[in-house]
Amino acid sequence: MPCLLQRERLWLIIAALFLTASGIVFVYSAGSYWGKIHYGQTAPFLVKQLIYLAIALTVFYACGRYKGLQLEKTWTLFYWLSLLLLVAVLIPGIGVVRNGSQSWIALGPLSLQPSELTKIATIIKLSFILSKQKATASKIHWKHFLYLFLPVALIMVQPDFGSAFILIVSVFLLFFIAGYPFRFYVFLIIAGVAGLVGLILSAPYRLKRIEAFLDPWSDPLGSGFQAIQSLMAIGPAGLYGFGFGNSRQKYLYLPEPQNDFIFSIITEEMGFLGAATIICAFGLLIYAGLRLAYKSSLKVSLYSIATLIGMIGFQAFLNIGVVSGLLPVTGVTLPFISYGGTSLVVTWIAIGIIWNFSRED
Repeated sequence: MPCLLQRERLWLIIAALFLTASGIVFVYSAGSYWGKIHYGQTAPFLVKQLIYLAIALTVFYACGRYKGLQLEKTWTLFYWLSLLLLVAVLIPGIGVVRNGSQSWIALGPLSLQPSELTKIATIIKLSFILSKQKATASKIHWKHFLYLFLPVALIMVQPDFGSAFILIVSVFLLFFIAGYPFRFYVFLIIAGVAGLVGLILSAPYRLKRIEAFLDPWSDPLGSGFQAIQSLMAIGPAGLYGFGFGNSRQKYLYLPEPQNDFIFSIITEEMGFLGAATIICAFGLLIYAGLRLAYKSSLKVSLYSIATLIGMIGFQAFLNIGVVSGLLPVTGVTLPFISYGGTSLVVTWIAIGIIWNFSRED
């Protein structure tokens, strides 16, 4: 067991480091022209991302070694603090509006997105609760949903549909692992479809995203612009792509290519083989994480590790599905790879927690 556990922890960290290194390289390539036009430099995003990486690895090391993270009272505190941050971000003068969403808190030259931290705090807090109070076919503990409803409601007020959606899916995955009955998921699917329709109808921009997904050419310069430009990056790439640094779509055709649509640039420059390598690295990460969860001796470790790795995998699937035209645009980052400090740091926090909960000492 110790040898197997150590090997799988090694696979986990190798996959995470490879994806992060790929992100550093392609943040530079994808953002070089955008940075030159808007900031007069070719590497402003690279410099910031390297700073974020230093912070991320430091926090990963701390999370991996601090045994206090294995205590429920720690996560009770973190959960309520994360809710306070979600409230703070809605206060004018504290919260910063970007792309129509008040989701950020400015910290000098850097910024913090509280919803990213809230996802982890909610998952681990519920993992502790479920490890002691498992649902059965005859009884569902509806108070579990209160722990989910509070952060989701605050995130939707911002509004940040992408983060709320990932949190909801991740928590429902946790409920499934914890043994929630099948009838609950039948109800969930019906309620989820109804809720999704309601959210789409309540905000015109979401309906436009659905229309753009079904037929992006109906509005090629508006709601369908990003989807079309992404497909124009991916489509001609072939097996090997156009070579590193030779993307054409990054020349202001694809808005902010270093962010949510960075996978388009990776595919354009490195082709099918490059895209497949990234997907395989995510596959290795998920496999290693699930093996660690399966080998866990404590329920809370099983629930936490499996759900965190599931959250990372689902977010990667969602991002790649969006940029390849398989899913409507949702505005979520590609874990480890997209430019952004909070995304990178929080993803490495998740890896640190997985590392911590898989310890045998």
